[in-house]
Amino acid sequence: MSRKPKKFNDDPFAYHEELVVEIESLTNLGQGVARVNEWVVFVMFALPGETVKARVFRNSANYSEADLIEVIEPSPHRVEPRCSLFGECGGCQYQNLSYEKQLEWKQQQVAELLQRMAGIEFPVDPVHPSPEVYGYRSKITPHFQKPRDGEMGPIGFLLFGRRQQLLDVPHCPIASETINERLPSVRASVTEKASFYKKGATLLLRDSLDGYVATDPTEMCEQMVGDLRFSFHAGEFFQNNPHILPAFADHVRKEALGDGGVEFLVDAYCGAGLFCLTSARHFSEAVGIEISESSIDWAKRNAKQNDIENCTFIQGDAAHIFAEVAYNPSRTAVVIDPPRKGSSLEFLNQLIEFGPKRVVYVSCNPATQIRDLEQLKDTYEITRIQPFDLFPQTRHLECVVTLERK
Repeated sequence: MSRKPKKFNDDPFAYHEELVVEIESLTNLGQGVARVNEWVVFVMFALPGETVKARVFRNSANYSEADLIEVIEPSPHRVEPRCSLFGECGGCQYQNLSYEKQLEWKQQQVAELLQRMAGIEFPVDPVHPSPEVYGYRSKITPHFQKPRDGEMGPIGFLLFGRRQQLLDVPHCPIASETINERLPSVRASVTEKASFYKKGATLLLRDSLDGYVATDPTEMCEQMVGDLRFSFHAGEFFQNNPHILPAFADHVRKEALGDGGVEFLVDAYCGAGLFCLTSARHFSEAVGIEISESSIDWAKRNAKQNDIENCTFIQGDAAHIFAEVAYNPSRTAVVIDPPRKGSSLEFLNQLIEFGPKRVVYVSCNPATQIRDLEQLKDTYEITRIQPFDLFPQTRHLECVVTLERK
């Protein structure tokens, strides 16, 4: 039995006390939710409808956390994980849940976040499924820590619930076949050079066209989205589920166009130009704005190689993001796809001041997205919420919210 942590709080359960509980639901972090005399207990990898035995390892101010010890009565939706490391590796949370139910829970969690965080009651569309539920990732970034005495330790990802400890991952079922074919040689090369590493590092494996896997962040990668070819540095951001990207980009375009009245498009976090370029031919003019100079260079190159002439790109100043946009706001749609931390209040105020007819907000973090919607709800009203499952077997998803100016 492991030693009780010095700072462990004994209220309401003793350290490693075992409980038999019924799982009611899932959190947006993928934890099963149970109650013991109205006290909430989170049990990772336990599923709604199950009766389980769990062992408490932490009591917080308002809830406890427990490890799953035994499934006494399994859910009819429990399935056999494809990965032998599931439950140890921190990368996946849902490999034990049927894909149909994964989609249902993700839809419910978006609706609950919307109501709880912003007080907004609005129907959430069923989650658009990924065409591939394993082997879909076109990028992985395994890590390793500083070798000891010239010996390489684990090469992989964080252990579930750990901030530092790594788990050795020689094969990842949610990564593409080409990445898994290349992974052994990359691991072997790093292991052979273990004595040269003075600290830990992060590796990169990224798919490009024709089966090539890039391992250098500065290498050029290419990805097709529909009939458009996109080029970008391997280490830069580009959505890493290519199988769903055509439908994803098509939805953003259709929502930006709406039922008419829009002639111009602004892509305010354009990156390498994904949404701007896949939509541009359906607008009179389009402009992509991005703070990163490198991303703007790639976006311009992508426009040129796809013969798109009505789309321009601007390296925008964060304090004056719309300063060079001369479009009539009443005939303009703005697409925003900020990083996980969401948009800044400064940006949202600029967006409201610019006042486009329509806003299509794309986010990989529904919690920060809904926080931002709270700032926009006095000026804009939601007309559609469509989640996309870019990350099967995990708790993550992308959510597209369409807003119209009141």
